[in-house]
Amino acid sequence: MSIKTLLARAGAVAVAATAALASVPAAAEEPIKIGLILPMTGPFSYMGRQVGAGVSLYLAEHGDTVAGRKVEIVLKDDAGVPNTTRRLAQELVVNDKVTVLAGFGLSPQAFATAPIATQSKTPMVVMQAATSSITEKSPYIVRTSMTLPQVTVGIAEWAAKNKVKKVVSLVSDFAPGIDAETAFKGRFVANGGEVIAALRMPMVTNDFAPYLQRVMDAKPDAVFVFLPAGDSAAVFMKQFAERGMDKAGIKLLGPGDIVDDDVLGQMGDVALGTINSHHYSAAHPSAINKKFVEAIEKANKGMRPSFMAVGGYDGMRVIMEGLKATKGAGGDELVNAMRGQQFESPRGPVQIDPKTRDIVQNVYIRKVERVGGKLYNVEFETEKAVKDPGKTE
Repeated sequence: MSIKTLLARAGAVAVAATAALASVPAAAEEPIKIGLILPMTGPFSYMGRQVGAGVSLYLAEHGDTVAGRKVEIVLKDDAGVPNTTRRLAQELVVNDKVTVLAGFGLSPQAFATAPIATQSKTPMVVMQAATSSITEKSPYIVRTSMTLPQVTVGIAEWAAKNKVKKVVSLVSDFAPGIDAETAFKGRFVANGGEVIAALRMPMVTNDFAPYLQRVMDAKPDAVFVFLPAGDSAAVFMKQFAERGMDKAGIKLLGPGDIVDDDVLGQMGDVALGTINSHHYSAAHPSAINKKFVEAIEKANKGMRPSFMAVGGYDGMRVIMEGLKATKGAGGDELVNAMRGQQFESPRGPVQIDPKTRDIVQNVYIRKVERVGGKLYNVEFETEKAVKDPGKTE
């Protein structure tokens, strides 16, 4: 066979091979997988419902394709159990080859996952958990929710300026509760107030009577309360009223978890007048937020969005914009693309701090009022661009 014939046949084979490859999806077109770990069942399922609604809405509004690749959410239910979270994160990294880990309803779940993010160099976007130190547990963690100190110091300052002299603090006994207790006491005392007792409750409880009695016996001007948002907050509010604490003149103060939008409607008139500080209210008076509230309600059978839905919505935004910048790449490149992002959120202007990878945002002082026949947290003061107090240097 001549050289000419061989070359001709080789050319034909090359053309055929090229045509065959063209019919096979390129590696670049494989989906970008995001492992979303949330408590979809168990006592903290309301967190999963809200965060998941925010994630879904962002993708529905802005599309689920980056650099020609579909973004696929791989949802896993950890039921709020840290050991389960760790196992699921490991499986998502090793078996599903996810580019990003996201979600994390509570701080213990985020702490459990941080070593996996570090070892695998997988970016980890915390959309809900709020202990201050979480972002320090891995250089791959970015947070889009809040920290408890960040949203607590505002109410401490307000109390000190508004004739509240003596306070009992009452918090859930886990890392965010201790963060809240420490932040409130530090700022309140620095402004001339006195914390006359510091009480801690089990993280999951529906019997607040013994603690409320101790508050009554101490006769403070106010009680500062933190407990995880959800049904327990509604139970607490009911028992607070049953013991006549509001009628005894004891003011109820706290971060916004105690009057979370998701359960505020269950609380009734006892919640009226509660002063609290937080970074998001469904009543935030911006066009972006009004559109967000309407879209969440429409897509989720009338559910009112809480700060958790905003954490999921903005978390998905940070991920997608980061992926656009890296053309779908993960690892250090994606973390760096998420640092420093600034945008207008339904909560107001936010930034991912380029140094700490934590969120910088407005914190609002709010009062529970009845608006259009429904209870809302109505903002009346704003502290702009608040960083986590432990990361301000």
